Amino acid sequence: MPGFPTEPPSTEGSAALAAHPLGSATPDDAGRGAGAAFVGRRLGVDFWLSVAWIVLIILVSAFANLLPFQDPTAIGANEPKAPPDIHHLLGTDELGRDLLSRVVYGARVSLVVGFTSIAFGMLIGGGIGLLAGFHRGRADTVLNALSSILLAFPGLIFLLAVVTFLGQNLVTVTLGLGILSIAPLARIIRGNTIACANREYVLAARALGARNGRILIREIVPNVLPGALAFSLVAVAINIVVEGALSFLGLSVRPPTPTWGGMISEGGQVIAQDALVALWPSLAMFITVLALNFAGDRLQTYFQIREGAL
Repeated sequence: MPGFPTEPPSTEGSAALAAHPLGSATPDDAGRGAGAAFVGRRLGVDFWLSVAWIVLIILVSAFANLLPFQDPTAIGANEPKAPPDIHHLLGTDELGRDLLSRVVYGARVSLVVGFTSIAFGMLIGGGIGLLAGFHRGRADTVLNALSSILLAFPGLIFLLAVVTFLGQNLVTVTLGLGILSIAPLARIIRGNTIACANREYVLAARALGARNGRILIREIVPNVLPGALAFSLVAVAINIVVEGALSFLGLSVRPPTPTWGGMISEGGQVIAQDALVALWPSLAMFITVLALNFAGDRLQTYFQIREGAL
């Protein structure tokens, strides 16, 4: 899928992600040993500002029906092309629809598509990556070959086919992006699992007679999961941009449901007369994607533990 890295962002960071203090032979101490290395680290102000924006946009869009917003699809309810004022903080478009209301309701589509598609991709791709990286051998070879095929297939053509045969709706777009997310996420999890599978605490667990299922669940997953969640925020940002591009091309959710990409497309047609129609959804998407990237990058750095520091 365009935009997704197909390998772990940092080989050293991926290996360090699962690091464990040497000399500990108790498998259950893995999470505690790694967590101790986070003491004294700080995520920074930019991380918390990013989280605050993400939480704000999620809450406002989720409870938009309970807040004093106008109907985003009501045509002729207000004066067309009205400038921002106390009644319409962002103004109105050429059909008299309140732009603030449309931006808030448009966030629903972008956020649902972004988070749900990555959750779907992480559930399927994460499971595949864990099994492939842990067991290796023939299963790893087959799964790696399948992911390479999926990565080589043009994502836009796949989305066009899905939308054409299943229709333009929220479920279809989310499912299409979720399927495209499986292969890159599986590669990320597989790389981190391979780096984690030969750590000292895993070898100690094997020596103590722990079964593969217990090692996978108790030792590997807790050490792979933080880095995977950090990367997932960046992946959500990518899928939000992709959904916006689909909306701009008229391939996402059909009007009159507002979407950020659809609003940008509509604003592009009247940008010479009223640039605000395209400006506000563009800013909303830009700030949201920037916040997700900042948060994901900070978490990735936070969870990287260099072996030399242990």
